[in-house]
Amino acid sequence: MVVDKPSGWTSHDVVARTRRLARTRRVGHAGTLDPMATGVLVLGVNKATKLLTFLVGCDKTYTATIRLGQSTLTDDAEGEVTVSRDAAGVADAAIEEAVARLTGAIEQVPSAVSAIKIKGVRSYTRARAGEDVALPARPVTVHRFDVLERRSATTGTGPVLDLDVEVEVSSGTYVRALARDLGSALDVGGHLTALRRTRVGSFGLDEAAPLADLESLAEQGAALPVIPLATAARRQLPVREVTPPEAAAIRHGKRLTSAAGHRDPVAALAGEDLVAILDESDRLARSHVVFPL
Repeated sequence: MVVDKPSGWTSHDVVARTRRLARTRRVGHAGTLDPMATGVLVLGVNKATKLLTFLVGCDKTYTATIRLGQSTLTDDAEGEVTVSRDAAGVADAAIEEAVARLTGAIEQVPSAVSAIKIKGVRSYTRARAGEDVALPARPVTVHRFDVLERRSATTGTGPVLDLDVEVEVSSGTYVRALARDLGSALDVGGHLTALRRTRVGSFGLDEAAPLADLESLAEQGAALPVIPLATAARRQLPVREVTPPEAAAIRHGKRLTSAAGHRDPVAALAGEDLVAILDESDRLARSHVVFPL
């Protein structure tokens, strides 16, 4: 199920509400959104939770607003402003050059208030407790970083420049960190003031249901708008069509000969029945996970 997460809710809040609406404890999500952020949150309900592992690594698309002229403790609008500089005079050419350097395969230092664990403790927990958190840079890919509009504004600390942007990034990329690094490259500081996720893999806002709509459906006793397992797998993964006897063999733990030598996980489908997710990187296919009838 694809939900349009509202601002102010954690991803866990949405999962908890969906558990109540779907009347099941078995609900999970395929990638956290910050409380400030809105947009696409992909959920798995009941046995679909087993599919989430194979959706977490999908590329993602966001629209966002970056404020140049202010740095904050959290790299977003929820943190205290730590640096203020006049950004009114930042030229378009300088922005284009800095954006270009942040596009493609880059090394990115995650925000200190990310959910990355350090010795078993979330980075944001350490940072909010006053610890100095130094996270190592990690390779990410920014496939696209488009500046859509720029707007000048005046705040209590001076002139700032707001950029509306759209980015398409690999899993593990922090848009807050892109805002921070863009401000740093322009020597004026920067942070994120708005973030909306518009796509996770092949799942977009056009099929995302607001929580209010889900509440209404549940009150009416109507079915929630779930995407069938086979449909979701077919949209996101390479597919291997298997016969009913092969499907039965997989479900009984037998290994089939690999069909194509895929490096990526492969969805084994018998018609509209998702049988398993296979690893076909070797001569014999191994099941990552099997879906019972």
